[in-house]
Amino acid sequence: METFHHPLIALPCGRMTGRDHLENFAIKEAYVTALQSAGALPVILPVSLPLASIDNLLDKFDGFLLSGGGDINPSLFDGQPSERVYGIESQRDQFEIELCKRMIEAKKPFFAICRGVQVLNVAMGGELFTDIASQVPNALKHDWFPGYPREQISHRVSLETGSRCQKIIGLDEIGTNSLHHQAISKLGEGLRVNAVTEDGIIEGVELLDHPFGIGVQWHPEWLQLDVRMMRLFEAFVEACKD
Repeated sequence: METFHHPLIALPCGRMTGRDHLENFAIKEAYVTALQSAGALPVILPVSLPLASIDNLLDKFDGFLLSGGGDINPSLFDGQPSERVYGIESQRDQFEIELCKRMIEAKKPFFAICRGVQVLNVAMGGELFTDIASQVPNALKHDWFPGYPREQISHRVSLETGSRCQKIIGLDEIGTNSLHHQAISKLGEGLRVNAVTEDGIIEGVELLDHPFGIGVQWHPEWLQLDVRMMRLFEAFVEACKD
């Protein structure tokens, strides 16, 4: 009987407060369904775990997905103060940044989405615009939230020729949703830009000489009906099988 390997992929998740005013660990279901559709076994990982457990986690999981969420504390990248900064979780920041560093050292496959690509950049010594609208003259509107459909195509993204992201998607340009108000301002060490919008905002990065280390600023998990977006998840899951 033929057997199939379904990679075990961890998704660190942040906190949210329920109607009962109690804190929960939670993550949007779309990340889980996208990974399942691509053939993975997703496992939700609380960011309250001790940093000392990361090496053990690297041994147990085939890959990691860094998801969206609130903003990273600007003090971690010398960011400009902004009244629009929201949802800071210091414990999540600390856990995910350390996880990023160790994943890269261990050559562990990972896919970083929205906040995730920002975490990756900060972990590699990069910096962020804490609010695009107030810090980038003539920028497009990137913060199509809340109040807009998450699958809304909000702008076009140019994919860098020859980048891994471009090869996976199979196009030089693609329409994406846009649910962020922060973005990379200074690129972290070892990262290559793989996607930009017409206003110059970095929409994606990747690591060279790594099994799979790609980050995108948009949310492909909300665009699962687009086979080109699902190729990102499929390529990630395939890399986690090795």
